[in-house]
Amino acid sequence: MEQLINDMFSVGAHYGYTRTRRHPSTKAFLYGTKNRSDIIDLEKTTAQLETVEQILATLGATGKQVLFVGSKPEAKGAVKAAAESLNMPFVDIRWIGGSLTNEKQIKSRVTLFEDLSAKQEKGELVTITKKEKLLLERKITKLGKMFGGLTTMKGLPAALVVIDTKEEAIAVTEANKMGIPVIGLCNSDCDLSVVAYPVVANDASKKSIEFFLNKFVSAYKGNK
Repeated sequence: MEQLINDMFSVGAHYGYTRTRRHPSTKAFLYGTKNRSDIIDLEKTTAQLETVEQILATLGATGKQVLFVGSKPEAKGAVKAAAESLNMPFVDIRWIGGSLTNEKQIKSRVTLFEDLSAKQEKGELVTITKKEKLLLERKITKLGKMFGGLTTMKGLPAALVVIDTKEEAIAVTEANKMGIPVIGLCNSDCDLSVVAYPVVANDASKKSIEFFLNKFVSAYKGNK
C-alpha cells in the first residue's frame, strides 16, 4: 500500500479543488485542507482503487464491454489510448445525448459513418461532383469526431469508466437510467452518490488521469 500511495502522490493524485467547490459527498475522503484547497486522503483512495480493480478484473475475465468516457483536454488523449488498448469503445470529444438511452438512433449514425468511411477508402466518392465530395468528406470528418469511438460498441456496455463524473454528468445520468454501473475518477467537486464505484483523486491533471487509467487497463487485462 505504501508504494501505491507514493506513486499516487508523485502524480499529484492528492490534489483536490478549493473548499468552495467541494461537494459534501466527498468530505469523508479528504485528509484536510491546505492553502484553501482540499487534500485527498490517498489511503481511502487506495481502498476504492482496489475495489475497482477487482470489478474490472472480473469484467475482463468474462470479456465484458466497457465504455470509456472523458472529453476534457486533460483526459481525452489518455481515454482514447486506454480504450484502444483494450479494443473498447470510447467518447473523447463530447457526449452525444442518447448514446445509451437511444441506442438505436446512435447506432444508425455510427453505421452511416462506417459506410461512408468505407466508400471513401475504396475511392467510391470520385463519382460525385467536387463540391459534393468536399461536403461529404466534411460530413465524414464530423461524424468521425462524434461517433468514431463508438464503432466497436456492440450493444449496451457492462460498465462505464468516466473521468470527471461532474464534467460527464449526462453520461452518468444515462448510465444510471439504464442500470449500467459507473466507475468514476472523481475529484472533490463530484457527487459521489450518483457513481457506483468512485475513485476519489485528482481528475484535473493529465499525469493523475493517465496513472489511474493505466491501473484500470491493467486490472481489466488481469495484470494487477
